[in-house]
Amino acid sequence: MRRWLPGLLLVTPSIILIAVFVYGLLGWNFKLAMTDKHDEIPEIAGKFVGLENFTGIWSQERWTISVRHSIVFTVVFVLGALALGWFLAFLMEKGMRGESGFRAVYLFPMAISFIATGVVWRWLMNSGTGEHAVGLNRLFHYLGLDFLQWQWFRDPDWGMAAMAVPAIWQMSGYVMALFLAGFRGVPEDLREAARVDGCTEWGVYRHVVLPLLRPVTLSALIILGHISLKVFDLVVAVSGKQIITDVPATFMWTAVFDSHDPAKGATIASYIVLSVVIFVVPYLVWNARRGNR
Repeated sequence: MRRWLPGLLLVTPSIILIAVFVYGLLGWNFKLAMTDKHDEIPEIAGKFVGLENFTGIWSQERWTISVRHSIVFTVVFVLGALALGWFLAFLMEKGMRGESGFRAVYLFPMAISFIATGVVWRWLMNSGTGEHAVGLNRLFHYLGLDFLQWQWFRDPDWGMAAMAVPAIWQMSGYVMALFLAGFRGVPEDLREAARVDGCTEWGVYRHVVLPLLRPVTLSALIILGHISLKVFDLVVAVSGKQIITDVPATFMWTAVFDSHDPAKGATIASYIVLSVVIFVVPYLVWNARRGNR
């Protein structure tokens, strides 16, 4: 008891708080999503309807649009942040001058909230063109590259891809730090052995370094994936609650606070939680199995 009781007493308050305010509220949310409480009248508790809300929401066009937007945003954001972060880490790993200064600059966006990032990038991605252009479109106009001017997040087809640009700018520095730590963790003896065996420099990275970076890549993928699936503040700061950039989180906000439909909002929140679980649980299982080897 002397060994485990002090530790248990130390973590017990955290366990209770997590049980109540995380898992308890998640359970309450799922319970609300399985009722017909579609108004905020406190006297009406709502009857149990099972999975009716979960299946019925797919018949709503706005829900399917928001899911499609979320998928586009997730793919562009995750792949873009991984590619840019890997490239920056590769440059740092090759020993460029002023590495410490560049590393700090690349990490600066991490200190900014998504709200502040969205406010700045809302101006940078202004859809005005020609003489009325501002932000990036204005820069393209000055450089004589008018063909690069774009509607950005107001584009009806690829607006969500443009919405991912600020997120890539903010999170690529963090991904760079992860990959740089991974690069520096590869023993130099393995690289030298590969070179002695006749590997080119690209072959060393392809056959030695990159395989050893799989855990880092998976960790970055999980982190970026769950951020993208529940993105809300960046979208609202850039474009507001518009259908053209609607995602499940903004749809949930509208359902609860504009349409006053708690059951629908809880249903959308449940889908967001489940989508995050799909990303996180396989990683936890894989990490636990690797730790038991």
